[in-house]
Amino acid sequence: MKVRSSWKAALTAVGVLVAGLAGAAPGAVAAAPGVAAPVFWRVPVTADQVTGLARAGFDVAESDREAAYVVGDQTVAQRLRTLGYRPAYFDTVYKDVPAASARAAAADTFYGGHRTVAAQEAHLTQVASAHPDLATVYTLGPSWKKTKGQGGHDLKAICLSKKQAGDCSLSTTSPKPKFVLMAQIHARELSTGELAWRWIDYLADGYASDATAKSILDTTEVWVIPIANPDGVDIVASGGNSPKLQRKNADNTRGGCTGTNVGIDVNRNSTFKWGGDSNSPCAETYQGVSAGSEPETQALEKFFRAIYPAQRGTGTNDPAPVTARGTMITLHSYGNDIVIPWGFTQSTSPNDAQYRKLGAKFTASNGYLVGTNRETVGYDTSGTTDDFTYGALGVASFTFEVGASSGTCGGFLPKYSCVDSTFWPKNKGAFITAAQAAAAPYRQ
Repeated sequence: MKVRSSWKAALTAVGVLVAGLAGAAPGAVAAAPGVAAPVFWRVPVTADQVTGLARAGFDVAESDREAAYVVGDQTVAQRLRTLGYRPAYFDTVYKDVPAASARAAAADTFYGGHRTVAAQEAHLTQVASAHPDLATVYTLGPSWKKTKGQGGHDLKAICLSKKQAGDCSLSTTSPKPKFVLMAQIHARELSTGELAWRWIDYLADGYASDATAKSILDTTEVWVIPIANPDGVDIVASGGNSPKLQRKNADNTRGGCTGTNVGIDVNRNSTFKWGGDSNSPCAETYQGVSAGSEPETQALEKFFRAIYPAQRGTGTNDPAPVTARGTMITLHSYGNDIVIPWGFTQSTSPNDAQYRKLGAKFTASNGYLVGTNRETVGYDTSGTTDDFTYGALGVASFTFEVGASSGTCGGFLPKYSCVDSTFWPKNKGAFITAAQAAAAPYRQ
């Protein structure tokens, strides 16, 4: 779930009725195409109703202070009308519809060029083979399907650094500071895995010729997890030029859910402050039966604990010390936001001022809004990865919401060309800043 960025700092009257217009947003067409095609519906609601829609099983993609934006076909729209809501067509979901002559995409790609899990795995192997002095690939643990003998994958990470003694080992005491970039924990957020791919290539291929890339790898360990939810990405990619809108993992053992409603939201399943999100198995933010129940969560948390020491006290108000090292960015889409802790509460973190200072350096590159959940996405989230890495380990951790709310380069499924035309140019500098800050993120 992603709440619309036009709610920035405006959600000060939760529960107060806001009069929304029944018609489509400015610039949207008046009527929805095709009964079967999923689209974004604009649904005038109060702030309280946004949470209610999500918990009722509607796919609430975003919200602003006047409306929720729900993904679905005409059947979903009719369900909303039956409940007394007034949905109106807002925007398309699919932004990249290749011409018939272009449908024979490169191997292991789909929807205009986005990479499959197999392509991402092969890429890591290729980079490590081409740059043995710079790159090491690690297996973090199995996906849910793999634990059930149903195929699946191992979650993979690559460490990039000009390797000296002790570098790129699973150690909390290795000499260099660490920056982790993680992508596609929500499977349908396609641009995030592509950004991870480009970041890997920039560093590995650029080491010999780019002074900044060389400086980063000489002084820092950069870890990249390009696909944190591989089973989910397999489901998305199975739709080809009409990717399936799978957000969660593939765990289908709860609730009798069907289609893309199956699964557990791995970004609500972490063990730090778990338990405040949805208990409805078919909801997009279903948190699972217990903290850390999913193998993907277990693999990620084991990895983070293996490379980062615990640097913060156990209390909510215990700050990470200025001596703490390490940065982490988890990539999501969409909204053009940089979200800082906490997620599980509306209270700011004890390192709030330091977060905003470093966040301002990121936004100098990408122009995104820096703020807490309440200031950006507008709702609380529990059991998230960034709350875990900051809360349990003291790592300076951020969520980037990549992309606009509408248009060709907006939504979950932007046109593939937007990665190189917009997303990578905007975020390359922010990733560089995060890597350069890893030695002392709270001293910026």
